[in-house]
Amino acid sequence: MTYKILSVNPGSTSTKIALYEDERELFFANITHSTKVIAGYEKIREQLDFRLNGVRNKLEEKSVDYHKLSAVVGRGGMLPPVRGGGYRVNEAMRNLFMGDQLVDHASNLGGLIAYDIARPLGIPAYIYDAVSSDELSDWARITGIPEINRQSFCHVLNSKAMGRKYAKKRGGKYEDYNLLIAHLGGGISISAHQKGKIVDVVSDDGGPFSPERSGSVPLGYIINLCYSGLYSKKEIMKKIRGGGGLKAHLGTSDCQEVEEMIALGDSYAELIYQAMGYQIAKGIGNICTVFDGSIDAIILTGGIAYSSMITSMIRQRVEFIAPVVIMPGENEMESLTLGALRILRGEEKAREL
Repeated sequence: MTYKILSVNPGSTSTKIALYEDERELFFANITHSTKVIAGYEKIREQLDFRLNGVRNKLEEKSVDYHKLSAVVGRGGMLPPVRGGGYRVNEAMRNLFMGDQLVDHASNLGGLIAYDIARPLGIPAYIYDAVSSDELSDWARITGIPEINRQSFCHVLNSKAMGRKYAKKRGGKYEDYNLLIAHLGGGISISAHQKGKIVDVVSDDGGPFSPERSGSVPLGYIINLCYSGLYSKKEIMKKIRGGGGLKAHLGTSDCQEVEEMIALGDSYAELIYQAMGYQIAKGIGNICTVFDGSIDAIILTGGIAYSSMITSMIRQRVEFIAPVVIMPGENEMESLTLGALRILRGEEKAREL
């Protein structure tokens, strides 16, 4: 039996969709949204009808027969901590996404769009490896401030998918290996995958700076900025997410542009780029101690992993820990689809809230 699966991945200013027949991609589309239109919505969830109409229009343009779909899968959102893997979107989950309880995040729209397309068709809607999937060990949750517990925030979807791909190439299962996976994108996260569970993470605001995020900065400096009277909360948050990292130092978050600057002899660009590579390696070293047992591989993935310059910087500092494997790209649409496919084939069971 073959399955046709529609995958939906909402981002801040775009909605990516892909149609698969089993593992084969039939088409992919990136629906871009005007920043002016997006800015007109106070809450991200208010964009649902607008985004849903965009998806439906694109499906009609591609002459997709809805009645041949087996399932719709959306990017998982900022739910209260859930386990990794698949969840069936039900009315309870939809109400959570539409309410005020959750962090307002574009990924919340994934389950909503999937549900609103699937429900009239009588087919299942899923989310898979939600952003807030949390499998941390108890030790990893503790901070030095009793009122604050750490939560697991990392690039779960692509990181777990790369873990599964690595295991398949080795002839085993994801649950057989200890893997340290660094997702290198606009934000950078590093996760410790111990026998199929993410037991600890270096989140994108807790480790290396990235193309557009500040990464970890000593708290005293941040507190001084917050109370300096020079910046609003929004401006501070922009320094941390969206306007930090390479963008703050060099005016661009495009790694290709930075490498071109270096090729033209820009020594400051070279210093900053090397510092980012150094900090990624440092983050890998920081988390490598959490495993029970040896590490089978360090996997570098995400868009920046296409850069041989960055991956070489990292490799030379960390390959003494474990073999370094380069698996570039984000692969989010494929990862969503393969997750739903495993559920449809009975290889995994979807949970429900």
